[in-house]
Amino acid sequence: MEQGAARERTTETPSPASPPADAAHGDPTDPAGTADTRFVRVPGQARGGDAAPDARGEHTHGEPAGLVPRSVRRHSVRGQVLEALRTALVGGDLVPGEVYSAPALAERFGVSATPVREAMQRLAVEGAVEVVPNRGFRVTERTPRELAELAEIRALIEVPVMLRLARTVPAARWAELRPLAEATATAAARGDRAHYAEADRAFHRAVLSLAGNQQLLAVADDLHRRSQWPLISAPTLRHGVLVADAAEHTALLDALIARDLTVVRALVREHFTGSEC
Repeated sequence: MEQGAARERTTETPSPASPPADAAHGDPTDPAGTADTRFVRVPGQARGGDAAPDARGEHTHGEPAGLVPRSVRRHSVRGQVLEALRTALVGGDLVPGEVYSAPALAERFGVSATPVREAMQRLAVEGAVEVVPNRGFRVTERTPRELAELAEIRALIEVPVMLRLARTVPAARWAELRPLAEATATAAARGDRAHYAEADRAFHRAVLSLAGNQQLLAVADDLHRRSQWPLISAPTLRHGVLVADAAEHTALLDALIARDLTVVRALVREHFTGSEC
């Protein structure tokens, strides 16, 4: 086992001819290879026939196609894996209640298990997954009540900030954010939940950044990300929900430009409580 760990530390990306460092030696969190491994590939990994062989204990039946996430501009392998996992969470490819093992996911990604474990540990800190001894990581099962609580906290934080900004920020500055609002509309029109979630966070970050408070940005973005994780037995997100949610971004910009505080307050509250993203 220590030999396998040493091999992990010496390489982050094994050559195509050799398997991931501890794929052949097992994993302390999954010695039996029993965890579910339906998943995606890391950015840049080819689709189709050149995928890595199925890992031990992997469920291959009904694996959805086209799950390669968009390229992630990260320098580290761990960063790329973390973003791929987050995209899979939002897109529903990581299923609430299912257990996933680090070595099997690493084989899918074409990397060693070390960056996968590190990324999963980060997600555990964020509350997205939980460690299952001797098996791997289980995706957290969230309830509608948790989503409502997150929406309430976001409203308590963001509504006062947006109302203050509406009184002080010039109309020209709000107009500069229209391309971000349009990006959410484009993703919504395609029904692309993962890309919509990313564009949605980018829009809200840009709005809140005008307050000049980095701590606010960090807290708000964390709450926003958590609110995007799928619920237990979540149904497929309706196309109309995404489109309506994206339209609220444009309406909010219009209200901010007009300094219509009543409309701003109503739109922001509705955006949090009425959205499924």
